[in-house]
Amino acid sequence: MCQGDDPSCPEFGLHYEALKRDLASERRSFLKSSFVAAGGLAGLAAGGMSLVTPALAQATAAKAPATRKHHYLPANADTVHWGYFSKTLKPRVECDSGDIVTIETLTHHANDDAERMVQGDEGAESVFLWTKDKKGVDRRGAGPTDPKVYKKGSGEGQGVHVMTGPVYVRGAEPGDVLEVRILDCAPRACANPAFKGKSFGSNAAAWWGYHYNDMLGGQKREVVTIYEVDASGAKSWAQAVYNFKWVPQTDPFGVEHATIDYPGVPVDHSKTARNFDVLKGVRIPIRPHFGTLGLAPAEVDFVDTIPPNWVGGNIDNWRIGKGATMYYPVAVEGGLLSVGDPHASQGDSELCGTAIECSLTGVFQLILHKKADLAGTPLEELNYPMLETKDEWLVHGFSFANYLKELGSDAQSAIYGKSSVDLAMRDAFRKMRHFLMTTQKLTEDEAVSLMSIAVDFGVTQVVDGNWGVHAIVKKDLFAGRV
Repeated sequence: MCQGDDPSCPEFGLHYEALKRDLASERRSFLKSSFVAAGGLAGLAAGGMSLVTPALAQATAAKAPATRKHHYLPANADTVHWGYFSKTLKPRVECDSGDIVTIETLTHHANDDAERMVQGDEGAESVFLWTKDKKGVDRRGAGPTDPKVYKKGSGEGQGVHVMTGPVYVRGAEPGDVLEVRILDCAPRACANPAFKGKSFGSNAAAWWGYHYNDMLGGQKREVVTIYEVDASGAKSWAQAVYNFKWVPQTDPFGVEHATIDYPGVPVDHSKTARNFDVLKGVRIPIRPHFGTLGLAPAEVDFVDTIPPNWVGGNIDNWRIGKGATMYYPVAVEGGLLSVGDPHASQGDSELCGTAIECSLTGVFQLILHKKADLAGTPLEELNYPMLETKDEWLVHGFSFANYLKELGSDAQSAIYGKSSVDLAMRDAFRKMRHFLMTTQKLTEDEAVSLMSIAVDFGVTQVVDGNWGVHAIVKKDLFAGRV
């Protein structure tokens, strides 16, 4: 049943109005929690335990329109861009600071089982359409689009995520900070009547996974596991349905794919051997989140979605879900926020190459903090994507903080051979040191001691070209200061 998330539903208008009423109620609860609004919509200042100070919240609120609008951005062939961020893209939605945007996102792995993840879904069918004559979305990646040059397909698969957007935030300029509150995040229901009430996702243990060159007996294989998720949210866990070994697939244009080397290739299951006796009795906790969420970088026109960088992107942190807030430095006019790579669940490291790649619908509130108002606040020197939850702050370290700038003209290819956990750990350490010294006014010696005894460092992912390490600090460490 449409819950305000299916524009093709005849009663979509009524259902979406109900969604907005529910959202308003949820937002009131959200603001009454420890994420308390200071100065109205713009604040998250909870007794000094937020990156948004009361003064900043008030300054931001003063610049926002008096009324907020709700926008709905469905996912279809006209609203997505596949495999790249770009400052040249035409916005699909324009909004003001404080507006709420509901955004549908599709997993790029839906064609691993089209029967469960594409069939009957008008939006997904338009995106994944691929016949011998055409593709619904031709370009897939930041690579070449000239048929005389590419070998696998337009975009060459240099970037794989189906991104919905971009969203243009009026007034956003380089040097500003965009606050992105994730108010909701829910699985997209299967549209095939045979699987009513369910949602599905795919996990590919692929050739780019950390495990691939270290398999027992030296064997190398790619194995895809399909998972079932309860679309209603009644069950807090997912379960495996079946798995299969990838075998060469020939796409509708006649190109053979011996490995998973181009996104959206339809899998012909008459060629696979599906094993339904897999992970029996195992329940995987559901942690819906967006693997790839961020702004358009300024350095080049088309940027591969796989490596994350200083304006966000493919961070792949499972904590970037409902109730979390992300802060991004703005690099281009309007910010140009895009959302994709939705996951039903993932562990730290995303070791085999993917999470449970599962289409989701998110509800976001976008709040613009102007550069002129940032002086003296914790966001003044923010030049990396920052995560805040009710209880924690997280910094994201990468092997290269801004690989597009640091690695020169060949950055988008060079990054894949230069990443390491050591480099990512060093970057996370430096960012956390800076965070503690600037926001909590610690000395360097105090910060170093605290990092060793009370900050948790974890491997975010080792599969995205630019590897990631996150550092988590609990807010209640500083409760005695309030």
